[in-house]
Amino acid sequence: MKTILITDDEKSIRDSVGIILNYEKYNPLYAENGKKALELIENSEHQIDLVILDVKMPEMDGIEVLQEIKKLNKDLPVIMISGHGTIETAVEATKLGAYDFITKPLDRDKLLITIRNALEHKKLLTEFEEIKVQLEGKERILGESAKIKEIIELIERIAPTESRVLITGENGTGKELVAKAIYRLSKRKDKPFVEVNCAAIPNELIESELFGHEKGAFTGATSQRIGKFEQANGGTIFLDEVGDMNLSAQAKVLRTLEEGKIERVGGNKLIEVDVRVIAATNKNLLEEIKKGNFREDLYHRLNVIPINVPPLRERLEDIPILIKAFTEEICRRNGIPIKNFTERAINYLKGLEWSGNVRELKNVVERFIILTRKDTIDIQDIEILTVTKGSVVDDIIFTSKTFQEFKERAEAAFIKHQLEIHNWNISKAAESMDIERAHLYTKMKKYGLERK
Repeated sequence: MKTILITDDEKSIRDSVGIILNYEKYNPLYAENGKKALELIENSEHQIDLVILDVKMPEMDGIEVLQEIKKLNKDLPVIMISGHGTIETAVEATKLGAYDFITKPLDRDKLLITIRNALEHKKLLTEFEEIKVQLEGKERILGESAKIKEIIELIERIAPTESRVLITGENGTGKELVAKAIYRLSKRKDKPFVEVNCAAIPNELIESELFGHEKGAFTGATSQRIGKFEQANGGTIFLDEVGDMNLSAQAKVLRTLEEGKIERVGGNKLIEVDVRVIAATNKNLLEEIKKGNFREDLYHRLNVIPINVPPLRERLEDIPILIKAFTEEICRRNGIPIKNFTERAINYLKGLEWSGNVRELKNVVERFIILTRKDTIDIQDIEILTVTKGSVVDDIIFTSKTFQEFKERAEAAFIKHQLEIHNWNISKAAESMDIERAHLYTKMKKYGLERK
C-alpha cells in the first residue's frame, strides 16, 4: 500500500483528500503545515511514496517546503495544489522539481490520475536506476567526499570536449573508472572505447599492439594486425599505466598525437586516425622525465586536463558508501541475502591504512560477506589477520620459526586486538570471542597481556 502525505493548512482539504485516498487503497498521512511535513518525511516510520502539497500556507509556503523536500529526497514525487494558481507559480514549482500542479477545487478523477502517473513515473525511474547500476556495476564512481565531488564535477565539464586527459593516482584508486566516466559522457560514447594496459605488454610488442603490423614485419607476424589506435578510430583510446611505456613507443605516440596519423610496424603508409586520448599512471611523470624514462614533450601533450584521484586514506568519509555499494553488488552477484556491517565494524575499517585503496577495500568486503555466516558483520567478525597487511602480520608470518610459534603469536595478537577494541573490558572481550572469562584470563596470563 502506497503512503501519501497530504500537506495543507485547511483540515477540510486534508480530510476530503484522505477519504478519496482511503477509498482507492492508499495510506494517507496528514500534515497541517510545512514543518510537520518535513519532520514526517525525514523521520517517519512510514515510507512516504508521494506528497500532495498546498502552495499557500502560513510560516513556510509550499514552494519553500518543496525546496526542502528535494534536499531530503530528490526522487520523492510532489504534486502541488493551490486555490490561487497562476502560470508563474506552476512554472516555478515545476522548475524546482514538482511532478505536477493542480488547482482547487480538486477534481477527484484528475487528482487520482495524476497520483497514478506520478507513482508510475517514480517506479520507472527506480527501475532505470537499478538497470543502470547493474549495467555499470564496477564502473560507478562512488563517494560523497569533497574530493570525489570535485572530480565528478570536472568530469561533467570536460567530457563533452575533445581535450586529452591525464589521470594520476595510486594503484586501486579508480583511475579506470574516471576514464570510463569521461567516455560515457563524451560525444564519442557511441564509438569504440579501447583500453591498453601499457605495463602488461612486453616492450618488444607494445608498438605492434598500439599501431598494428604488416604481414612479415617480424618473426611470427604471419598476418596483418590492426592496432589499438586504428580500432579506436572515431572513439577513445585509454592508455593505462602510460608511464611504463618504453621511449621508442612514446616517440610514435607523440607523432600520432601531433599528426593524427599512424604507421603500422613494417608498413610504409600513413593511416589517418581520429582518436581522443585518455592516459593514466601511478607514477610521478615529472620524476620519470628527470630520470630520462619519459618524454617531456609527450607529457605536455597528454597533460592537457590533469585529474588526480585521491587515495582512500584521504576520503575516509566515503568508506561507508563504498561498503554499502560493494555489499549490494557482491550479494546480488553471488545470490546471497543482503548482509550489513555494523557501525563499529565500519569505524574499525575506516581506521586501517588501505595501501591498496578502493580495490583492497572491495576485496576485504567480499571476503567478509563470503566467509561470515551471519547476516550482520560486527567488529568481532573482522579478524585482524585477514584484514591487515602490515608490520604486525608480516612480523608474525615471516619471523615465526615453527607453526606452533606462529599460532601462539597470532592468537596473542588477536586477543590483544580484541581487548583494545573493548577498552580492556574482560567480559565484553570474552563475549566477542565467544570464550569464557576464565579462559581469557588464562590466555592473557600465558601471553603476558596487560593494560599499560
